[in-house]
Amino acid sequence: MTQPQQRLAAVEHAEARFGGIDVLVNNAGIDFLGAIEEQREEDYRAQFEVNFFGAVAMVRLVLPGMRRRQSGTIVNISSMDGIASLPVNGYYASSKFALEGMTEALWQEIEPIGLRAFLVEPGSFRTGIEQRTRFSGEPIEAYEATSGAFRKMMTTVSPDMFPGDPVRAAAAIYEVVASESPRHWVVLGSDAQRRIGAKLDMLRAEFEAGADTARSTDYPGSAKAIL
Repeated sequence: MTQPQQRLAAVEHAEARFGGIDVLVNNAGIDFLGAIEEQREEDYRAQFEVNFFGAVAMVRLVLPGMRRRQSGTIVNISSMDGIASLPVNGYYASSKFALEGMTEALWQEIEPIGLRAFLVEPGSFRTGIEQRTRFSGEPIEAYEATSGAFRKMMTTVSPDMFPGDPVRAAAAIYEVVASESPRHWVVLGSDAQRRIGAKLDMLRAEFEAGADTARSTDYPGSAKAIL
């Protein structure tokens, strides 16, 4: 995902063998844990290189062929963290927030020309990610209640703490791709449903509570915004 020539070779090989790419699934991702102040720059930049910039590069490589054939679907695997961030996972969440914003613009650009794109927000699935995730940087005592607590928890992590079934997730994604009814956000996993639901409730409450403040910042007598 971070090597331009390997990305290009993969797309060219698929197009040559199958005559075109019908579906792109951007599923690659890496994660480092740690408070914002704790994590090393090389680690949080690496997360963006894989989780965001790598996905963007793949999208840009497949789009010319999809446009020529006027057919194709792009599936970007985000995360429940892409909507509802958590302490200690801020850089990972940020990379997924970026993926969410890019994809939301993407589907508005490509749907009028017959292409599709959607986001998948999985919760905790048994993919073995707990064995690959590492802490970045040295612990800072001030974050003992957040980063420190996560460090302790990671020593007892087991697959049982991940309720999601990857096989069922793949089947659900396939069903959305094959459906004639377009989707834009696909939440997978009961934990993702709960956490994203709580975030939406909180956002709605603050949005409504701040309505008067929002309106108070317009120029007096100005027309309603077009967008």
